[in-house]
Amino acid sequence: MAKAKKSAKRIKGFPPEKAAEFYRRLAKARPDPKTELDYTDPYTRVVAVALSAQATDVSVNKATRGLFSAADTPAKMVALGEEGVAGHIRTIG
Repeated sequence: MAKAKKSAKRIKGFPPEKAAEFYRRLAKARPDPKTELDYTDPYTRVVAVALSAQATDVSVNKATRGLFSAADTPAKMVALGEEGVAGHIRTIG
């Protein structure tokens, strides 16, 4: 049985081969990219990334310092409740 060929989503004016070359150059220039977000595990990383969609990494780091000390697991985050979480992240809007 033959594998189905995946089609690359094409952006007008930016063909897949140019995209591949862009990513190749990016990987060469930054082989081990780092984020400015502070996190300790995959869970806190996901939370920090979600918050960073609405704010700068610097402001997210300030807000998550207290949040992650109070709720570094999903269960602890749920236990904080909406008001408890909002109290920790109010500085980022």
